[in-house]
Amino acid sequence: MPEIRPFRALRYDRASIPDLALVVAPPYDEIDAAEHERLLARHPANVVRLDLPRDELGDEPDDRYRRAARTLAAWRSDGTLHKDPHPSIYVYEQTYRMPGTDIARTQRGYFARLRLEAFGPGSAVRTHERTLAAAREDRYKLLRATGVNTSPVVGLYDDPDGVGRPILDAVTARPADLGVTDEDGVVHRLWAVLADGDAVTSLAPLLAVAACGPVTIADGHHRYESALRYRDERRMTRSCEEDPAFDYLLMLLLDAVGEPLTVLATQRVVRGMGEAGVVGLLDGLERFFDVRRGVTPGELLDRSKAAATAHDGTGRIGLWTRAGGAFLTARRDAFEPYLPAGSAALRALDVTLLGIALERLAGVGSDIVATGAVAYATSARKAIEWVDAGFEGADAAFLLEPTPVASIVTVAADGDVMPQRSTCLYPKALTGLVINPHEW
Repeated sequence: MPEIRPFRALRYDRASIPDLALVVAPPYDEIDAAEHERLLARHPANVVRLDLPRDELGDEPDDRYRRAARTLAAWRSDGTLHKDPHPSIYVYEQTYRMPGTDIARTQRGYFARLRLEAFGPGSAVRTHERTLAAAREDRYKLLRATGVNTSPVVGLYDDPDGVGRPILDAVTARPADLGVTDEDGVVHRLWAVLADGDAVTSLAPLLAVAACGPVTIADGHHRYESALRYRDERRMTRSCEEDPAFDYLLMLLLDAVGEPLTVLATQRVVRGMGEAGVVGLLDGLERFFDVRRGVTPGELLDRSKAAATAHDGTGRIGLWTRAGGAFLTARRDAFEPYLPAGSAALRALDVTLLGIALERLAGVGSDIVATGAVAYATSARKAIEWVDAGFEGADAAFLLEPTPVASIVTVAADGDVMPQRSTCLYPKALTGLVINPHEW
């Protein structure tokens, strides 16, 4: 079973930095070059200097990680960051509108430490995504240099009976310790809840329900795998230490049953097909799909907006090329001979079906995808605009519905992994609200 613990977080000193919006940041993998520069300019103590240190002129290899470590040490020394005096969990609430809709939602969970476990049969931690070596190496080098988790891994647990919800209700009913509104209009609020001495009793049901069954990683697979490598390295040099802090990592725990979680679709844009390749793709669509042609961009966007709340994984895909648009509905019997090994849940995913169609109709297999033949857009509108502009060779946009939360949990439980960029949990947790030092 998962082992979940409170911890003493490193947090920004509110006396010296009263406006936390100046120093927090999105997760490192959501930051492009332009936003990186904006964050660096926003405040000298913006957390991006720790979580996404940049290369500077004259740097030797890995100097940027060492610079992050020196920056962290300086901020702890001068009081920019302070360590909470008592172990706590940190209840976290995000209030937001689902992108492209008027639907308001509130997502609640809590930051805590989770004991690291290797993946595999019987593990209390489950994965659903295959990671990339370069991203793992980057996160490992940063962790090795700094000895802290700057960004959380996001984990899902089941609370079907609502055992922990009254505790979250009670905490979030009182004024928050801090609140930040980000550039997307998401309101982030945080409560530090003492989990020391007698206070542990009141939190016990919330922690216990997450520890009753496996935790499924919803976001942060690269951070998790890097933490495993770091833990194993540290164990080799400090084998006599009991219950070391590096056996744990920072996790945001979310109830996958009782809380209304939002998963966004990540749209696929195929590049470099050329006119002949697009014609061949369009001519072959009926091999796998029922096709409705003559669809306008407005119709594609309307369906994408509706799918944000009504998706059910039934194989409905939008298509836009400069020759026009179409609605595609998968004929699953046509895909049957080409489905990959794995569970029924993996084989039923829309992203699995699209991968087969791209390989069979356009020659875009996983090896070609790895070379950059497929780009990923965060919205249907952006994907269509890329194709219209021929941005970086964009020729065809495939507009998927979001992967249901239940499918994420089921695929992980079956021990399978999804294709890259199959899920996008929204909203992302801000980096810099709490930092987990690998010390007690």
